[in-house]
Parts: sequence; structure tokens; C-alpha cells
Amino acid sequence: MEHGAAVSSVNHKPFSWPWWKGSPGQIPIVILGLMIFFVTLVYIVPTPQSMIDLVQQENVKGAKYKPGTSNFVDSYNKLTHKNYTPEEVAHKMMLCVAMLFSIALLWGTEAVSLGATNILVGVIMYVYMILPINEISKAYMKDAVFFILGVLILAAAVGVTGLDRRIGNILLGKIKGLKGFCFIFFPVLAVISGFLSEHALVALLCPILALVYLAGEKAGCNKKQLHALACTLFLGICFAANVGGSGSPAVGGRAAIMVGYFSDYGLPMSFGQWMMYGLPVVPFLALACGLWIYMAVARKTGPALKMDVGAVMKKGVEGIGPLRGKELTMAILFAAQIVLWMAASAVIGLGGATILIVFLILVTKLMTWEDVQQRVRFDVVGLYAGACAMGVALKYTGAGVWIAQNFVNLLPEAFHTGMGIVVASSLITTIVTNFMSDGAAVGALGPVVLPMAEIGGVHLWKVGLACSFGSSYAHAMIVGTVNNAIAYGMAKHPETGEQLLAPIDFVRIGIPFVFISMAILWIVAFFGYWQILPWPAITG
Repeated sequence: MEHGAAVSSVNHKPFSWPWWKGSPGQIPIVILGLMIFFVTLVYIVPTPQSMIDLVQQENVKGAKYKPGTSNFVDSYNKLTHKNYTPEEVAHKMMLCVAMLFSIALLWGTEAVSLGATNILVGVIMYVYMILPINEISKAYMKDAVFFILGVLILAAAVGVTGLDRRIGNILLGKIKGLKGFCFIFFPVLAVISGFLSEHALVALLCPILALVYLAGEKAGCNKKQLHALACTLFLGICFAANVGGSGSPAVGGRAAIMVGYFSDYGLPMSFGQWMMYGLPVVPFLALACGLWIYMAVARKTGPALKMDVGAVMKKGVEGIGPLRGKELTMAILFAAQIVLWMAASAVIGLGGATILIVFLILVTKLMTWEDVQQRVRFDVVGLYAGACAMGVALKYTGAGVWIAQNFVNLLPEAFHTGMGIVVASSLITTIVTNFMSDGAAVGALGPVVLPMAEIGGVHLWKVGLACSFGSSYAHAMIVGTVNNAIAYGMAKHPETGEQLLAPIDFVRIGIPFVFISMAILWIVAFFGYWQILPWPAITG
């Protein structure tokens, strides 16, 4: 289910099982469980001695202190201008741990609306005075927040001006059959998904692919072959868009959050640097996606296997006309955006580079502010703001380091140092992402895995990128990525409205591809070209 789903209007008898079970946006049984969990952790369970010891230790690996301090007690007191005891600072750490898991579960279950969950982060931080008032406000307004807001507006503008139809024609007009769809189109889609909103691409392509399904029906495919065709088309594009997530930081929230975390650790990453480490693995993942989809379902489509997909695509975009007017202006601004991301992000940040183009979109009236309000999911922007704020709290209280230390201790010895920690970071993120949104997973896990870098003696960027890349492989559950939710929701028969995919299709076809994706990431990137690429020195 897509985040922000409307609360069901069905009224159930209070305290009956249907009432407790609720619906997305209002699930009383989950809310009650999390309240009990939070109260128990904060007020009943005693603060672990390991936390009290940690806040007093000097120069802990993975820790980030305020200048002039060398332990969490002194650093936190300098930040808050208070004189907390080690026990009090450790209790703040306990609060942050409770907040992290509570917010992560709310993001994943949608027990309350996404917007309410985002605000709850600030409510907890204000009520329990985890950070000073002005620091909470600053923690919410990171460059990553402006970046994701700008990307969402940019994607909306592409749709408003009609440029999305032309992009669809460019992508699909030359595809002749399902083999070309799997082995040519998927790699192209995956690479482009790293630069143009993957959600916009999937939403753009689904109605056109529905026409391909209809053509397969007219070609004489039986029911089983038609189901295989639906899985090929709709699962294929969302899986290919998912794996494009490592290509560039423009892919969306999961990357924007990690870029923000890198900046918080004093090691900002430019657009070009991200591409250098992430883009080379995308074609391998996309080709593997094509091969897996072809072997699992496409070859079982019967007459549809040899359909001229390109001819069907062109019928869906007839009358598009020449590039001119607002569409031409949008194409120029979109190209300028990519240039700014690559050339200027190191100076003005990804957020600064993006909102500059957003300003030009608004001032040239390609979109009005009313369009922005209608088309942009501000609750999604709030998710990234809340994740950034929570990351700051986890950093300064030491909660992130404490969780990281305990996680490392649970791992086999081989995963305690070096590339083992990088593999572990990607693995845990991939697992979690399949049960909650990719952005929420990186927001919750980033502060946990980043301190592991220094603990295990590995470069911070390797652990952070492993976390972000791992969040791209949520193929097994509809809730894993917005791409999955869009593909599932729009996979309907163009004439009858019949649902063409079932949730079990994601599980059946997605789980094997999760393992395939992880294996390729580890072999091609982590133990492949990453070993020969330069990594900047970390000072301080």
C-alpha cells in the first residue's frame, strides 16, 4: 500500500476486532502496542549499564562530538548548555532508541498517517527536550529536505508539461518484442531512473504497458499466458526502476537522506562521486533483472513473446507533435538540472541546485503553486525531514553508536571488520526495506550503520552507500517501494478494470531477485570495482 493512503470510512463497533485491526492511517492495535513499547522502554526498563558506560568513554569509535569534547556527556552538555549526569545522558540515549524503533514501525505499518508520524518525531524531541529548541528546527531543515522537495516538484512539472509522454516514446518506440523489452529496455530504464524520478517513469509507463497487455489478449494468449505477460510488464518495470536506485543521488529520498548523513559526518559527497561508485553496477543489475524476468515469466507468454511492443507504444503517444512551448522549456530546464547536479552540487548542495530550477519552473509558469500543492506529496518531504532530525538526535546522544555496537556484536566474526561490515549494512537494509518504504528504512538505519564504519575500520562512504544501495532491492513486498505500489495499483485491464497482479506475484518473483540483486552488488561493486576506485581520506 502506498504511503499516505486514506483512512477507511467504514465505521466499526468500538473495541471490536475490526475496530482494533483498523485500516492504513488508523490501526488501533498497532498504536496501543507501540505506546506500551515506548512507555516500557522509557519508564519501566532500567537504563542499561552499557549505555551509562558508553557516554563516559573517551573517544569512542564512530562517535561524533561537539568540538573541544571527547565523550558523549561533555558533548551533549555543550550542545544543550546543561549539566546532565552520565545517567541522565544515558536516559536520553534510551529515549532516542525508543523513538527510533517506534517511528520506524509507524512508517512501516502506517498505523497513523505518514504526516502524523513525521510530526511525532518533533513532538517527542520537544517534549523530552532531546535537543535544544533551535537545534530541533535546524535538524529538520537539511539540504536533503530541500533536495527531495525539489525532485518531487521537478517530476510533477515533467508530467504537467507533457514531457513525460515524449520520454515514454523515446524509451519504448524502438522495442520490437519481449526479448528486447527485457534485455534492452530494462537497462535503459534502470540507468534513466537514477536521474529522472523513477516513480514518475513507472507511473508514466503503466498505462502504456496496459495497451501491450491488451494486444497480447487480442493475439490469442490464454489466461495463464496473459498472467505471465502482466508479470513481465508490470513487475519488470518496477524491479528495473528499483535497481536503478544506486545510479545517482537524484533517485529520491533514500539517497537524499544518506547524502545528508554524509554531510553531518563532515564528509559530503558530490553528485559525480556518487555516480562513480554507484552507476557502474546498474547495468549488471538491470541485465540480471531482464534475464530473471525472461526466464521466470516472459518466455511463458506464448504468442505475446514476439509482439511488436514498439508499435503498440507508438499508438499510445500518437499526436504528440513537435517539441515546443512549455514542453521545450521544461526539457531545457531538466537538462540544466542534471548539469547543475553534476557540476555545482559540491558548492551549493543538491538541495540548492534543485530549488534553483524549481524557482525557474515557477517563475516561467510551467507550474503554478496550486499545481505544486495538488501534485507534490508534502508528507513524503516530511518523512525525510523527520529522518534527518532523528539522525541528529541519535548522533549527539550516542544512541546510534550504541545500536551499532550491539548489532556488530551479534554478527559472526567475519562481519566485524572491513568489507564484512559493508556487506552486513546492505543486508540488514535490504531485509528491512522489504517491509517498509525505502526512504524510511534508510532514515531509520543510516544513523545505526554509519557508526559501524569506524568501529570496523572501513570508509564511511562504503557503509553509507551499502545501506542506500541495499534499500533499492525491495522487490518482494508491495510496501517496499513506491514503484511497487504504483505498478500494483495501475496494473489493471484497460477495458474491464480487472486487477492483473496479485500480492503473491511480488513474493513469488521478487524474493529470488532480491537474492540475485544482493549477490551482484557484493560481487560486482563491493568486491569488484570498489577495490580499485579511490576513496577520499577522512580527517578528524
